[in-house]
Amino acid sequence: MKVIICKLRLNSLYSIRVPYTWQSALSYPILPPSAIIGIFANALQRYKNDRFPLEYLKMVEENTEWVGCKLDSPAVVKSYTTSAITKWETKIGDKSTNALGRQFIFGRNLKIAGIFSNDNFILEISPALKKVGITCGDSESLCSIEEIITEEVQKHEFNTEEEIEIEFPIPFNFEEIEILEGTGNLYLMHQKCDKGNLKHFPLKTYFYPLRIEDGIL
Repeated sequence: MKVIICKLRLNSLYSIRVPYTWQSALSYPILPPSAIIGIFANALQRYKNDRFPLEYLKMVEENTEWVGCKLDSPAVVKSYTTSAITKWETKIGDKSTNALGRQFIFGRNLKIAGIFSNDNFILEISPALKKVGITCGDSESLCSIEEIITEEVQKHEFNTEEEIEIEFPIPFNFEEIEILEGTGNLYLMHQKCDKGNLKHFPLKTYFYPLRIEDGIL
């Protein structure tokens, strides 16, 4: 089994919007699993351009065993207030704009990784990522690939008492997982792009190991 690891060079300012934050428009510092799957599927579709985009999305999701993302350089989260026009015609004294909050991240590099059920899938994704433009989060948050490497990995089943160290986010269950050392943040994230029939709340809790010093991640 192999893992593909991609080092992303970010535009200095990027936004990965947190779902359901609406006008406050909060941003993740890293890509959620659904966004990583979206990057792979979008790159494949634009590179090959022989199938409908949703067919490539289905193909990637069916072959994905695991995806993850982590910061590969320091980053800073900043919030801004912008003004949006709500009415084009108004009377003197009426208000025609409202204030919208928006978070952005200032950073340089992210690392994304993916493990697929078929190692040959990596051979298809690698050239696609190198040849097409990709975005990090919102469509205006452009990024490029600085490096792509593949490594051999082995699947390991952990027992309930085993201690592990992590670098990437993991699904977090408050009743089954205990944090023994270090710090981090909890984020609600989409695991996949395809949300199914949405009978349940689609976001899952992930724990991301993270240290914050003087406002710098």
